[in-house]
Amino acid sequence: MFDGIDLSKINLNEMMGQFQDMANKAKEDNAAKVFTSKAGGGMISLSINGNSEVIDLQIDDSLLDDKDSLQILLISAMNDVIKQSDENKKMMAMNMMGGMGSSSQNK
Repeated sequence: MFDGIDLSKINLNEMMGQFQDMANKAKEDNAAKVFTSKAGGGMISLSINGNSEVIDLQIDDSLLDDKDSLQILLISAMNDVIKQSDENKKMMAMNMMGGMGSSSQNK
């Protein structure tokens, strides 16, 4: 199964350290990213960072008297912006895995 691979040259501690460094950098990079969703023609605007923390919410005053519409539009905006953030996380994870493969092959 491992024919042709010299397992004695693989340093697991080093690989795990690299992976942890990459994960920490990804988390820092994510905090700087902003994802925004608008619903109801812009009556609701919701922004989160890449770590899925809400950083801004704007609600048009006309919705304050219409609780049902407000709830529907908030749910729509939340689902959309979370989907954006999740797609970004998947892409970053795939990039990290690709990076791990190339770093171990370069040594």
